[in-house]
Amino acid sequence: MTKNKGAITNFIEKYYLHFNAAALVDAAKGYEEQLENGAKMLVSLAGAMSTAEIGKIFAEVIRQDKVQIISCTGANLEEDIMNLVAHSHYKRVPNYRDLTPQDEWDLLEKGLNRVTDTCIPEEEAFRRLQEHIFKIWKDADDKGERFLPHEFMYKMLLSGVLEEYYEIDLKDSWMYAAAEKNLPIICPGWEDSTMGNIFASYVMKGELKASTMKSGIEYMTFLADWYTANSENGIGFFQIGGGIAGDFPICVVPMLYQDMERTDTPFWSYFCQISDSTTSYGSYSGAVPNEKITWGKLDINTPKFIIESDATIVAPLIFAYLLDM
Repeated sequence: MTKNKGAITNFIEKYYLHFNAAALVDAAKGYEEQLENGAKMLVSLAGAMSTAEIGKIFAEVIRQDKVQIISCTGANLEEDIMNLVAHSHYKRVPNYRDLTPQDEWDLLEKGLNRVTDTCIPEEEAFRRLQEHIFKIWKDADDKGERFLPHEFMYKMLLSGVLEEYYEIDLKDSWMYAAAEKNLPIICPGWEDSTMGNIFASYVMKGELKASTMKSGIEYMTFLADWYTANSENGIGFFQIGGGIAGDFPICVVPMLYQDMERTDTPFWSYFCQISDSTTSYGSYSGAVPNEKITWGKLDINTPKFIIESDATIVAPLIFAYLLDM
């Protein structure tokens, strides 16, 4: 298949020839080969990639069917929508390394929650979503209905209740692109997100039942069914960052193979991780891909790539390659 290559793709192929740069190109080509061979791809989002505005390019990756399932932290799930409705109220702090404890306290008192160099506005982001998502939670609770965290977010986005607040181009929201396609999302550990904390507070106040929100175990069984139904031509794993967003979904393969005794379950057909974590004692994020062979996640011959760099730099370049930009 001949690619109609764009300027970014031509640039990285010409100049990214060694070390992490070469690994980036190899991983991008491997990702593309997976899709061309009929495999599907899981992308996992750790950290605060949504606040880093990954949606500007990731939304197009979703629209062009270059990802078939997403695993993300609760923070990434909500922060893309927060950016959609409160972008102009965010505050950038380029000198964040110089902040004193008093500076940090002053930000708190202004309702600005800092994520590295970017502050999320409490009132315009968190509370704006809270007002609308609570009504959706409560409606399900009253009807005895139960949904997964991302399904509630999809309901809110597709209902149109947030339209009056939009502050960025809708095409730059990866969550909206995913909602339009009803793309499967896995969101392990959602409870530690801001919306998860808010939901827990309503449970403690007796206004909602904990059971209205489906659990992480139900996410795993949902993923197990999806993996089983979609692995005929392979499923690749593209991991941005480390942590639970990657560790949770990759475990579905050994769970199916060992615990369910479905010994015909195929291993992940591709693996790439972008991470600046170094290998250390017991670290998952810094573990080399070959360690995953011992856990029954990857095969000996699974194409494996690790790019030891900043995901906010690397991921957009790989996505640009996939989009022929």
